[in-house]
Amino acid sequence: MSSRISKSVSVKDVARLAGVSEQTVSRTVHDSPSVRPETKKRVCAAMRELGYRPNFAGRSLRRGKFKTVGVAMFNMAGTGNLDRLEGFTTAADKNDHALTLVKMGSQPPFTLEAAARRMGGLPVDGMVIVMNRMTADFGSFKPLPGLETVLVTMLEHPTCSTVDNDQFAASRTIVEHLLARGHKTVHFISCPERSLSGMQREEGWCAALQGRGIEPPRLIRGDWTAKSGYAAGQALADDPTCTAVYASNDAMAYGCILGLQSRGKSVPADVSVVGVDDSLGDVVPDLGLTTMRFDNKRVGEWAVEKIVNAGEGGAAVEHVLFPGELVERDTVRDLR
Repeated sequence: MSSRISKSVSVKDVARLAGVSEQTVSRTVHDSPSVRPETKKRVCAAMRELGYRPNFAGRSLRRGKFKTVGVAMFNMAGTGNLDRLEGFTTAADKNDHALTLVKMGSQPPFTLEAAARRMGGLPVDGMVIVMNRMTADFGSFKPLPGLETVLVTMLEHPTCSTVDNDQFAASRTIVEHLLARGHKTVHFISCPERSLSGMQREEGWCAALQGRGIEPPRLIRGDWTAKSGYAAGQALADDPTCTAVYASNDAMAYGCILGLQSRGKSVPADVSVVGVDDSLGDVVPDLGLTTMRFDNKRVGEWAVEKIVNAGEGGAAVEHVLFPGELVERDTVRDLR
């Protein structure tokens, strides 16, 4: 069998071995229902024996499409990114496309141009760039001609479509929810300033309080970890004005609850706590944390669909923000 294997096996070689026409081999490759099962079985056996692989590069040149979407990410493990990946793959599979995934360098500067240049050298029809943080060239970036580009960010861009969850509005919803329950103000545990989503949450918190004529209390800057939330909770336990805390993610909210409890405070009897992401259900049993849930899979699906459905002249630039969903559980109490 090994003597048959060649580096340049052609459709003609497969057809000859299987005793069929070249057109039948092509139809088998594309899983056409017009090929009888027994014939398909014989052709597939011939392809395996000869080591034949379909020439998808040649097919893409004929069609002008690779049927592949590129995805560039700076951080694979960030909260929500795995769900976005699920959305990318779901939409790609639905549209008979594949994904090419590239992890961008961890060293700054983070630029869209570098991501586009790297992806532009690969066989893709368009690209999605997931922006967990601001890039140095955001305002000046222009997508490569013929390469439909979607940015996953809350920010609008003049030449690229953008899509994300509405972090700003989510913060306003959380603050309004706590104020409506009778709390006079809302303390905030923020995140590192490099995070785009975190800064939008911070701005939404501040705007919501100021819109009600309330001077925002001094925020505490965490680092996304439960440890930083724990330290924040201990500090806030000593503040007599603190009856409600909004943490920029669930890990810090959980840490805050433990920190408050370590100083003799009860949640929610003494202090109400709200987080973001709804990410701890499989990690901490019976936490009962009130939180903001985002549909990151939907974001990923929208981004890939935008590229797949782009016409010959490209698609119109859109800016889409999906609202979050406040999930009410047991860590908020009514002070009215």
